[in-house]
Amino acid sequence: MNGITPEAFVLGLSAVGAGIAMIAGLGVGLGQGVATGQAVQAIARQPEARGSLMTTLFIGFAMAETSVIFALIVAIILLFVNPLVGMLH
Repeated sequence: MNGITPEAFVLGLSAVGAGIAMIAGLGVGLGQGVATGQAVQAIARQPEARGSLMTTLFIGFAMAETSVIFALIVAIILLFVNPLVGMLH
């Protein structure tokens, strides 16, 4: 048995890295759930502030989702384009 090739090693670690990058979605999902719960509680206490609360909530969601989008782009690059394999030659 010859062992593992450098290309296979890089591809395997790239898959692990892509999986770790996508863990960002877990934190964002939990954070958005907490923020939504707090916003619903605030609206229940003060219904007239609904418009400004919703605006602030959606801006926060947009900012939080950018980190997940960046993580997804990194994962896709690592899985499909993988510039690291080209560095081995």
